This record gives sequence, structure tokens and C-alpha cells, in this order.
Amino acid sequence: MLKKIGLGILIVIVLLQFIPTKKNQTSIVSSNSIEQKYNTPENVQAILKKACFDCHSNNTVYPWYSHIQPIGFWLNNHINEGKEELNFSEFNSYENKKARKKMEKVISSQEKGWMPLSSYTLIHKDATLTSTEKTIIIDWAKSVQQLLIKE
Repeated sequence: MLKKIGLGILIVIVLLQFIPTKKNQTSIVSSNSIEQKYNTPENVQAILKKACFDCHSNNTVYPWYSHIQPIGFWLNNHINEGKEELNFSEFNSYENKKARKKMEKVISSQEKGWMPLSSYTLIHKDATLTSTEKTIIIDWAKSVQQLLIKE
């Protein structure tokens, strides 16, 4: 009986490998991307790219294990949730009030240290931000927030 259950599970896992997942990748920079409207210096862009964009943009750099199901399904779900919360590639499409709140969350996430998620930095060690990098992101987010207040 256990052999049949094990074989059934193995067959399901093998069959899952043939179900494609839609990749969150584009080579086009959206006209709604935050850097199209707000000054985003190179150092800020570099930090966002290494620690935020995989889950909070329209362009994810997928690790090798994302091709293994059900891990790929879980990653895509996680990415979709991240983009629902904040998508830097679509930031300029947000209403002003929503955009200000998103910047407030960016600031809070760095002040309180809840982003990037520890489950992400466990595998992506380079995404662990130094206190200097956190300060850079906080200062940048505050400057964007000030511009949004003036609009």
C-alpha cells in the first residue's frame, strides 16, 4: 500500500513538471516605471534591483530551482502577491494617495527591517541590506514622498 502511495506521489510530481508557469519577465521598461517620473539614482536602482525587483517589478530573475514544480508555482504566487502590494514597474499608474502610502511602507519596511523577507535573503544573500543601504532607500523614498505631496 505504501509503495502505491509513493508511486502515485512520484507520478504527480513528474506530471507537474509539464505544467508551464507564466514568467514575470520583460525586456521593456514600462512608461509607468517609477524611474520614468521620479529621480532614482544609480545606487538606489542597484539596491532595488538586488533586493526588491524580483518580487516588486515586472522583471524577475528566476533561480534555477524555479523550474522545479511545485516550487515554481509557489514562487510565482509569491511574486504575484509582492506585485499586488507594490509594483515599481507600475508605480506611476497609482493614484497619488496610494503612491504616498506605498512610499510610507517602503520607509517603514527599512526602518523596521521586514523587507526584504528573511525567506528571500536566506537564499539571496546579496539582498541583505546594510544599514547604509537601508538609509539610502529611506532617504530616496522620503524624497519621492515629498514630490508626491507637492503634486
